[in-house]
Amino acid sequence: MSDTQGSLETLGYRQELRRSLGLSDLLVYGLVFIVPGAPIAVFGIVYNASKGMVPLIYLVGLVAMVFTALSYMAMSRAFPVAGSVYTYAARSIGPLAGFVAGWAILLDYLLLPTLTYVVCAIAMHATVPAVPEPVWIVSLIALSTAINYLGIETTAKTNFVLLALQLVILAVFMAAGSVALLHGTGGAHFSTAPLFNPAVLSPGLVFGALSLAVLSFLGFDAISTLSEEAVGGPSAIGRATILSLCLSAALFVAQTWLASLFVLGRTGFPPGAPTNEAFYSIAATVGGYWLEFLVTVPGILIGGIAGALSAQAATARLLFSMARDGKLPHALAHVHPVRKVPERAIFLVAGVTLVLGLVLVDRLELLTSMVSFGALLGFLLLHLSVIAHFAWRGKSRNWLRHLAVPVMGLLIIGYVLWNAEANAKIAGLAWMAAGGVLYLVLRFMGRPVSLPVE
Repeated sequence: MSDTQGSLETLGYRQELRRSLGLSDLLVYGLVFIVPGAPIAVFGIVYNASKGMVPLIYLVGLVAMVFTALSYMAMSRAFPVAGSVYTYAARSIGPLAGFVAGWAILLDYLLLPTLTYVVCAIAMHATVPAVPEPVWIVSLIALSTAINYLGIETTAKTNFVLLALQLVILAVFMAAGSVALLHGTGGAHFSTAPLFNPAVLSPGLVFGALSLAVLSFLGFDAISTLSEEAVGGPSAIGRATILSLCLSAALFVAQTWLASLFVLGRTGFPPGAPTNEAFYSIAATVGGYWLEFLVTVPGILIGGIAGALSAQAATARLLFSMARDGKLPHALAHVHPVRKVPERAIFLVAGVTLVLGLVLVDRLELLTSMVSFGALLGFLLLHLSVIAHFAWRGKSRNWLRHLAVPVMGLLIIGYVLWNAEANAKIAGLAWMAAGGVLYLVLRFMGRPVSLPVE
């Protein structure tokens, strides 16, 4: 029996999901979930907020998220279970805290694929107006659900292909951009101003744009939901978490630095389309219509399918873990006897995202503002879990890893959450209130709140 298997059984569970994911599978999963080209869609927004220093903001975002990644590493070693932050909070702070954390992160995991489907549908409808947006949403959800149902190995192989295609598109842009830079296209020339411009740099500017940078990194945390399917156990989960975060940051900085060199001398774009389409306009300057089309349609579609596929897998495993512990209907804890996937949870996620996608297809701004609330609240409880489990209960003397790191993470995430948009706070609190009602109903029905082994 492996150490990981023993740890799982020690926590009161039996191995039901199939262990078949190596470090490379986990790393690809994390990169696909984050989406290597994530800055493309929000380039203009981040550019305006940072006065042109987009790559600097992503470096600051990396530093901010490293604290959260280190907390995930610590907790994944202590509790190698599929529930991610739900399990960590439940076993470190208490069942109620676990439910709150799980319900909060569920908001992010449900809305992220919904947002992806909506963005893809809008882009594809603009390209093929004859096909309505709802048709694209239904088609994309059906494709993602079919792949996830076939098994985690099929999902992993698909992720490899989709990540490779995304990297090819980025490589083409980087190559074309480098050639255009050497020829001075559009007045472009090498400069460190996008990374450091003392004329406009200020602490307020950096921290003001921090929330935008943090949002682009959301997704690396979902690697922990695959703990019961990782061959390397907690060690592989931890390494994949840090590696996916750092590699994504490197890709973010490289593509935004290069893009910024073609708009030197300006500190912002006009509101509306010029801001929303800033990166696409730069691509047109660099290589013409063909490059603009490449980063717009195939780039969005491939990245969207990949991100939604990973999000559905993560959400299904979170539902599986909460249902297994009695915090959600037990039917969601069912595992397919052959494919070894929580297929009922997968189909439920598909149904919920379908309804949300069709209802919110015209509410892109609201959907975007809501997507981070759950993740940030979950991150807060993650850091509290590290403190509770190691510093409080375990009396750990590793003050740096088990106290200083989570405290810094708490302060950073708390700042970002405090400065979130009002609509995001209202919608997020409404979601949490609905979760509170569900928790009371489960208690009234006599559902157990304790975990299998305390």
